[in-house]
Amino acid sequence: MTDVQVSDAPDEHRFEARAPDGELLGFAVYDTIGTTVVFTHTEVDPAFEGQGIASTLVQGALDAVRASGRDVVAFCPYVKAWLGRHPDYQDLVRAPQH
Repeated sequence: MTDVQVSDAPDEHRFEARAPDGELLGFAVYDTIGTTVVFTHTEVDPAFEGQGIASTLVQGALDAVRASGRDVVAFCPYVKAWLGRHPDYQDLVRAPQH
């Protein structure tokens, strides 16, 4: 699907993917701990699965995180897998503390 708009909905603690008409297509839930955005769950409406919505959503969310100067921890399996396929986003991943 083209023209998917990704935006942060901080009151809902999620990034949202919406169609041009405003219809909610999917969302990526997060918590914020200091300057770290912790992604916990990503969901796309079943009617829109297989159209690249989740990938567009995650890329848009990570671009917003990058622009804000924060880093990322991915507990969500989809976000973790997406990051694994996109080495150019590895700089966002917070290194584990020892």
